[in-house]
Formats: sequence, structure tokens, C-alpha cells
Amino acid sequence: MTHKVGAKGQVVVPKRIRERLGIQPGDEVTVEEGDGFVAIHKVGPSESLRGTLRNSETDLLAELEREHREEIEAEEREGLR
Repeated sequence: MTHKVGAKGQVVVPKRIRERLGIQPGDEVTVEEGDGFVAIHKVGPSESLRGTLRNSETDLLAELEREHREEIEAEEREGLR
């Protein structure tokens, strides 16, 4: 199924998809870019921030571990450990 992008960059979500997902006028959706695709997700009332970091280019766990190692190394240099 293909659709044209309008002059303002708008795309109409087909009615059958809106109905299946329960998307109503005024509902919030998130738009995420993937590798060659765009995904639209309906935002629920308690999900306004859910998924905002899902496709982050930063590995958050690795970043936290790196920061923790740096803190330990700094403490060791200062003789606090």
C-alpha cells in the first residue's frame, strides 16, 4: 500500500489502520525513524515518554558503566579508595 506525501510533509494514515489501532483525531502519536523506514505508534495516556530512548544511538548501560569506572579511577587516584 503506497501513499503520497503532501506539500506540507503530511501523510494520511489509512482508516482501517486508524481503526485497528484506535487512533482518533487529536490523539498523540510518536514518529520514529528506522533503517530506511518510519514507524508511527499511538501514545497512550501513561506512555507519553515510553520509547523515547528506544532507538537512541547511545548505549545507556555502557555509558553508565563507563562513567562509573571513571569515578572509581578518579577516587583511586585521589586515594579515596
